[in-house]
Amino acid sequence: MFDFLYTSFEALTWQQVVMWVIGGLLIFLAIKKEMEPTLLLPLGFGTILVNLPFSGAIGGEGPLTVLFNAGIANELFPLILFIGIGAMIDFGPVLSNPKLMLFGAAAQFGIFFTMCLASMFFPLNDAAAIGIIGAADGPTAISVAIKLNSQFLGPIMVAAYSYMALVPIIQPPVIKALTTKKERLIRMPYRPGNVSKVTKIMFPIVITLVAGLVAPSSVALVGFLMFGNLIRECGVLNSLSETAQKVLANLVTIFLGLTIASQMQAEQFLQPSTLLILGLGLFAFIFDTAGGVLFAKFLNLFLKEKINPMIGAAGISAFPMSGRVVHKLGLEEDPDNFLLMQSIGVNVSGQIASVIAGGLILTFFM
Repeated sequence: MFDFLYTSFEALTWQQVVMWVIGGLLIFLAIKKEMEPTLLLPLGFGTILVNLPFSGAIGGEGPLTVLFNAGIANELFPLILFIGIGAMIDFGPVLSNPKLMLFGAAAQFGIFFTMCLASMFFPLNDAAAIGIIGAADGPTAISVAIKLNSQFLGPIMVAAYSYMALVPIIQPPVIKALTTKKERLIRMPYRPGNVSKVTKIMFPIVITLVAGLVAPSSVALVGFLMFGNLIRECGVLNSLSETAQKVLANLVTIFLGLTIASQMQAEQFLQPSTLLILGLGLFAFIFDTAGGVLFAKFLNLFLKEKINPMIGAAGISAFPMSGRVVHKLGLEEDPDNFLLMQSIGVNVSGQIASVIAGGLILTFFM
C-alpha cells in the first residue's frame, strides 16, 4: 500500500494540483456562493476526480468516458436538457410585448464578433464553434462544436457552462460601466397582455416551422426546446411538464457537469489554446452584454417611454440567471423598481435567438 501511495505522489504533477485548485474553487462557488450548484458542484468534483493520478474515471471503459460517449458525442444530453428548459419557459411576457425579442437578437452580437476575432488564431470551423460560446447556451455550444468537428470541444464546453454559471459575476460590472445611475433608475411598469391559450400552444409550433425554414440546421435544438414548451402549455401533461422542469433538467445537468469535467484533464486543459478559448469566451459574454445594453440605449433616443437599458443585458441565453441579475441590479438602485418580468421576457427571447444563431452558423460553415 505504501509503495502504491509513493508511486501516486511521484506521478502527481503541478498541473494536476492546479486543476485541484480550480475544482475546489468551483465547489466553493457552488456551495458558499450558491452559484448554479447543480452544475458547478459536479463540474468541480469531477475536475478533481479526473486529475487524480491513475484515475479510473476516464480512458477506455472509465465511467466518465462512457458517459461522454453516451450523452455528449451523440448530442443526447443537450437535446434532452432543451426539453427541460423549454418546459421552464413562459413565453407570455414576450408574446404580450413582442418588441422584447429585439433585445434577444441584439445580445447575440458577441457571437459573430468573437467568431471573427477567433478566426485570427484558429481554423474557421473552430473559430465558428468558439464564437458560439457567446450564445451563453451550453447545449447549443456543444451541438455546434460537434457538428463542425471542432478539435476544441472540451474547452468550448467548459467555457460555455462555466461562464453561464458566472453570469452574476461577469454581467454587473459591464452593465454598470455602460449605464448611468439615472438610466438604471428608469422604471418600466409591467402591463401584462391577454395572451390566449391557443396562442401559447401555437407559438412553439410556429417557431419550429419558421426556424426549420430559415435555419434548417437549428431545427433539432429549436424543436426540442419548443416541444418542452408545448408540454408546458398544452394543459394535458402537467405532471410530465413538472418532471421535465425539475427532475429531468436537474438530472441531465448533473450528468453534463460530470461529463464536461472529463475534458478537464490537466495535460489537455492547461494549454495555450485552451486558455485562449477561455479568454475569447469571456470576451463573447462581455460583448453580448454590451450589445444588448447599447441597443436599448440606442432605442431610447427615439422612444418617449424610456426603456431601462439594463434589460438589454438579459438578452443573452443564460436563462434564467441573466434575467435575475438584471432584476437584482434594479432593486439595488431602487428597492421599488421591479424589472423581473421585463428582464425574463428579454432572457426568453435570447434563448430562442441564440439557438437560431447557432443554426445560422451551422448553415454557413457545415
